[in-house]
Amino acid sequence: MDAEQQLRVLLDDPRLADDLKSIAQKVLDHQRITFDEGVTLYEKGELSYVGVLANYIREHRHGDRTYFNRNFHIEPTNLCVYDCKFCSYSRLIKQRSEGWEYTMDEMLDIVKKYDQEPVTEVHIVGGVLPQYDMPFYQQLFSAIKEHRPELHVKALTPVEYHYIFKKAKVDYATGMRLMKEAGLESMPGGGAEIFHPEIRDQIAKDKCTADQWLDIHEEWHKLGMRSNATMLYGHIESYWHRVDHMERLRQLQDRTGGFQTFIPLKFRNKDNQMSNVAESSVIEDLRNYAIARIYLDNFDHIKAYWAMISRNTAQLSLNFGVDDIDGTLDDTTKIYSMAGAEEQNPGMSTRQLVELIKQVGRHPVERDTLYHVITDYENHEFADEPKPQFYKLPVIN
Repeated sequence: MDAEQQLRVLLDDPRLADDLKSIAQKVLDHQRITFDEGVTLYEKGELSYVGVLANYIREHRHGDRTYFNRNFHIEPTNLCVYDCKFCSYSRLIKQRSEGWEYTMDEMLDIVKKYDQEPVTEVHIVGGVLPQYDMPFYQQLFSAIKEHRPELHVKALTPVEYHYIFKKAKVDYATGMRLMKEAGLESMPGGGAEIFHPEIRDQIAKDKCTADQWLDIHEEWHKLGMRSNATMLYGHIESYWHRVDHMERLRQLQDRTGGFQTFIPLKFRNKDNQMSNVAESSVIEDLRNYAIARIYLDNFDHIKAYWAMISRNTAQLSLNFGVDDIDGTLDDTTKIYSMAGAEEQNPGMSTRQLVELIKQVGRHPVERDTLYHVITDYENHEFADEPKPQFYKLPVIN
């Protein structure tokens, strides 16, 4: 059966509760669900149910296409003026001996290391320190674009921009315009965590507020530019906090249309101040992807970071609303592994990513940052390379 047939069979099931049937009918009719219905999905929607709904939306929008890109990361520093309780990556300034601080020349050397590689994006994000100020990043972005004009610069979260704009005494609109002029081309979605102050004040009290995070993205969108959004889930939040978070994103997207992708980020409890909090199960991870796909009806894409949730879970997520699994990544990326990600050396070749996607019957497409197709790998054959092997997928009961 195709995705629509599966959804119609679900609607005909006499055992399905009326409220869940009403939501399923809305999905079939391409109607928006309400805040309360979003909470209902979390409280009552079993994995198989939300999976059918999310996969219908995913296939209606993208068919079997699953996107990835060729990218690498620069993480300027893991030292930070902020003390987020969930963070395994950053170190306070007083812990300087445990951290790193790249100079501009060192960052440009990382860029140059990929001069002969067909990468399309550099993703820059890290800790917040006074010396990484507005002139520093303006010069860095300009230098990258001067060295390799076709390389897309996706850089810094609103947490970083809020700090450097405040230090520079410029408003958000001016700051974002100056960053664009320096060479910034899109923004990642980090720093969102959970928007509601009940949770945000407990896990990330010192950094920018939800309204400030949203305002910075809105100013960026007003310039005609694109960005991503995230949500850190699976810690001390309640289900309605997740829906509240997505509702705020949905409202901003209604106003601007500037978000490309939503990325649920799984809380990992290794070596941080919330290590006593248990991590969510694979079933809950997949339910969360599915509900995000259902709720965020005005977002084009739902992304799973395979390096954070593992290759196998990423494969499973492609049947639960996800249509993007990020990129090849550089194997020196530290944010994932320091947080306890299952992929301790997060790097995959293009062939490995393609085979990972094909193995679950999906259609791999290499994209650039703005989702322009670079290579369609549906019928592509790799010459003179051994076919990669993956572990057998786990059974979800």
